[in-house]
Amino acid sequence: MKTPSGAKALSRTQCVVALLLALIFVGCQKKEMIAKDPASLSGTKANLVTINSVQPVKSEALLAMQCYNNAFYHQYGTYGPSFKAYYYSDVTQSGRMDFWRQAEAIEMLIDAYTVNNDIDLKNKMVYLYNGMRDAYGLLWTSNIYNDDVIWGALMCIRAFQITNDGGMKDMAKNNFDMVWARAWDTNLGGGLWWTTANNSKNVCVNAPAAICAMYLYQATGDVGYRTKAKQILDWMVTKLYVSGTGEVKGAMNSAGTITEGARTYTQGTFIGACSMLHNSYPSNGYKAMGAKAMDYTKNTMSNAQGLLPDEYDNDDCQGFKAIFARWACKFVHDQSYQSTYAAWLNYNAAEAWNYRNSNGLMWGQWWHRTPDNYVNSFETTCGVAMMNGVWLF
Repeated sequence: MKTPSGAKALSRTQCVVALLLALIFVGCQKKEMIAKDPASLSGTKANLVTINSVQPVKSEALLAMQCYNNAFYHQYGTYGPSFKAYYYSDVTQSGRMDFWRQAEAIEMLIDAYTVNNDIDLKNKMVYLYNGMRDAYGLLWTSNIYNDDVIWGALMCIRAFQITNDGGMKDMAKNNFDMVWARAWDTNLGGGLWWTTANNSKNVCVNAPAAICAMYLYQATGDVGYRTKAKQILDWMVTKLYVSGTGEVKGAMNSAGTITEGARTYTQGTFIGACSMLHNSYPSNGYKAMGAKAMDYTKNTMSNAQGLLPDEYDNDDCQGFKAIFARWACKFVHDQSYQSTYAAWLNYNAAEAWNYRNSNGLMWGQWWHRTPDNYVNSFETTCGVAMMNGVWLF
C-alpha cells in the first residue's frame, strides 16, 4: 500500500498501542463478554445516564475511524497525480465492498473528517472517491437501483463540500439528474421509483435524494434542486409518514400498498431531509416532523434503555444505524435539540465503543462484544459513524 508523504495513517501496531492507551488513560473499559438478548435488558429510557458520563472522548472517535481504516482500507495504485483506493468487504480482505456500501463507508469517513479535521482522513476520502470513479465510471446508468445511484451522488456532493473539486460536484449532479429523469413520475402522486422496474417507491431512494438535492442547491445555486427536494419530501409526508406516531413507512408498491415498515436508515434520512428543508420552508412543519421521527426511533424502535435495534435480517441491513447516526446527529446540531436527544445518542456511541473487539472494531450489535475473528466492513460503519456524529453537537 502506498501512503503519501506527510500522511498520519496508523499502522496495525500503532492502532493496538493507541487502543491500550485509551483503555489506560480514558478508563473506557470493555464490558464482560456475556451476550444478552437486548429485548431482555431491564430499565427505562428515563434512566439514561447523563451526557458527560457516557460520551467517548473525541480522541477515541478519531481512533475508531483509524482502526476501521487499518482493518479495511486498501490503496491500490495511482490515479493521475493522485491515488486510488477502496474498502475491503470484510476482515479477510478478500474483495472490495459493493457500490452502495462503499459510498456509505466513504460518507462515514466524511463524518469523521468533519469533526476531526485530520489530513489523513481527507486524503483517504479523495483516494476512495478516485477508486469509485476507477471502478464504476462517471455516470452510473447501468445500475438499476436508483437508491444506489443516489447514495453515490450524495457521497460525492458531501465530498465536494470539503475539497471544492468540481469533478465531485459534476458526478453528483449528473447522476442525480439521471435518476430524476428516469425515476420521478406522477404515478402514486409523485415519488422516485426504487429500481428501473418501476414497481416500488421507497424511502431509501426518496429521502437521500431530497438531501442530495438540497446539497446540490447549495453547491450550484439552482433553485430547481430545492424545488425537487421539496417535491420529494412532500410526497413522503403525504404517502409514507405517519403523523400520529412519527413512523416513516419504508415503501409502497405500484398499487399504492405499503410494503415495508420503519428502519433506522429510513427514519434517519427522513429526519435529515426535514432538517435541510426547514430553513428554506420554516412554516411547513418539517422541523416538527423530524423531531416526531426522532421520537419514534427513540421510544418505539429502541429498547428500554434507548439502545438502537440490531438490523441483521441480511447483510444489506447491518450498516443501517450508521446512516441514522449521520442524519440524527446533524439534526440535533442544526436544530438545537441537544437537551432532548444528546444523552440518548451519546449512550449509543458509548455502548458501541464499550463492546469493540481487540482491533477497535464495532459491529452493529451494541449489547455484546464484537467478535475478533470475523466482521464485515458495512456492519462496522455503525459505531464509527455514531461515535463521530455525537461530536457534531
